[in-house]
Amino acid sequence: MAFALALGRILESRDPEHVTVNMARDRRPGRVFVDWSQNDRHKTTVCAYSLRATTLPQVSTPLTWDEVAAAGDSDDDAILRFDPDSVLARVEELGDLYAGSLAEDQELPPLG
Repeated sequence: MAFALALGRILESRDPEHVTVNMARDRRPGRVFVDWSQNDRHKTTVCAYSLRATTLPQVSTPLTWDEVAAAGDSDDDAILRFDPDSVLARVEELGDLYAGSLAEDQELPPLG
């Protein structure tokens, strides 16, 4: 958790207009919130391709950087909603966008 907070603070210090580590929702509109607390051992974070508990089933889905940019430029929050059928089609078209994160050993550098 300390690493995620330190990294978030570095990102926030470099671009405070667009990045924050502040948990208060009213203090972070229009900025990327680095949710460092999700790295606590007591949290349960949903993994890629998990069904989300929503009225209509949605799937947690890895994105391309182009999709992230398009979402940032759009006022349509539905652009980042994926149902099971659309996720299967995405994987068939784009491949498994999450696979790369599982293919390599990763080590976090010391921050401080």
